[in-house]
Amino acid sequence: MNKRLPPLNALKAFESAARHLSFTKAAEELFVTQAAISHQIKLLEDFLGIVLFKRKNRALELTELGKVYFVDVSKILHRLAEATDKLRQQKNEKHLTISVPQTFGIQWLVPHLSEFNQLYPEIEVRLKGVDQDEGSLEKEIDIAIYYGQGNWENLQVEKLVDANLLILASPKLLAKTPVEKPEDLKNHTLIHTHTRDNWQSMADFLQLESVNIQQGPLFSHTFMALQAAIHGQGLVLANRILAQQEIDNGHLQIVLPTQLHDPKSFYVVNHLDVNDERIQAFRTWIIQKMK
Repeated sequence: MNKRLPPLNALKAFESAARHLSFTKAAEELFVTQAAISHQIKLLEDFLGIVLFKRKNRALELTELGKVYFVDVSKILHRLAEATDKLRQQKNEKHLTISVPQTFGIQWLVPHLSEFNQLYPEIEVRLKGVDQDEGSLEKEIDIAIYYGQGNWENLQVEKLVDANLLILASPKLLAKTPVEKPEDLKNHTLIHTHTRDNWQSMADFLQLESVNIQQGPLFSHTFMALQAAIHGQGLVLANRILAQQEIDNGHLQIVLPTQLHDPKSFYVVNHLDVNDERIQAFRTWIIQKMK
């Protein structure tokens, strides 16, 4: 912008003095002296080359040009104040960025998130699904859910819940090929997630030697393995927390009662020495919700 603009302090002094028709009240409003207001008005009049006020004894009146200028300046300062408030609100927007394993987000957090939103409507949640946690939080992540052993350094870590591994299958598949005893597992395809280790642990737990652990598809995410089981493609082994929604919906059912503990657990983690009401609110909510 090449056009020369009048000084902002002078405009603020003029707008206040014109609104009150008093240098004294303008000074009180702007927390300056009456002399400072008078000085700013003189600067503005010199800048414009016109007289803005008529000074009659102890009364103050706007000139005709002063009246016109006051209307325009008032609108401009009001719009400037609105634009500034809008920018500040965007800067101070109370959003909370949460990083979660994708299956946990799909199967547990998203279905329960409306409860948190109702409790804290002023907090905008931004959910980021990740494939694997690396034990360290990026700067833009406020809080996260990790799935592992809980031995992450330089983070505030708290276990959410312990859970068992469940053998699951679709009701239709079990109706077609029932499983009444552990040995019946060998009649089904086994669905694996990440590795075949959990099914090996389950076979050892059930003292089964006849089940071929090396057979069956291998999926990179638990939600994919759950979907495969829902569509009758085999038996899946999954953490109860991740599978509970599908069990409740009747999409999957527990094949055999087992008490094999998942060697990994879910943890809520965030940066150390963080004093943030948004983070504390989510941490407290999810701990209480899961326990």
